[in-house]
Amino acid sequence: MSSTVTAATTTATAAKSGKALGRVVWTLRILLALFFALASALPKLLALPAATTVFDAIGVGHWFMYLTGLVELAGAVGLLVRRLAGPAATALIIFLAFAFVTQLTAMHGENAGTPFIFMAPLAVIAWNRRAETAELLRRPR
Repeated sequence: MSSTVTAATTTATAAKSGKALGRVVWTLRILLALFFALASALPKLLALPAATTVFDAIGVGHWFMYLTGLVELAGAVGLLVRRLAGPAATALIIFLAFAFVTQLTAMHGENAGTPFIFMAPLAVIAWNRRAETAELLRRPR
């Protein structure tokens, strides 16, 4: 009898922690999507002075600024779609790794650590949605 009660309690506890983790991941997805869409992509797509100054300093031209803004916006939208959240988080981690290298080389290390602040929660999302990502990769074309 006590083993049945213990098993039921363990199952209930696991279900509660699973729901709590799901809520945390969903909150991370929303917050990061808002950041990438509004604080990061929008200034680039609107060619605001703060964004154009950075891309002029890098020396790659405004076309790259618009491309970067579109990639960030696509990542933000992907984070909000359940099936695409894992691949979007993974793609944004790769994107941020390139941003880190760019900041080290073209910007002389100024704010180089900033991408890592966003990589950690993106990694949590990617890990949590790994089953959906694997399913997308297995799907016949």
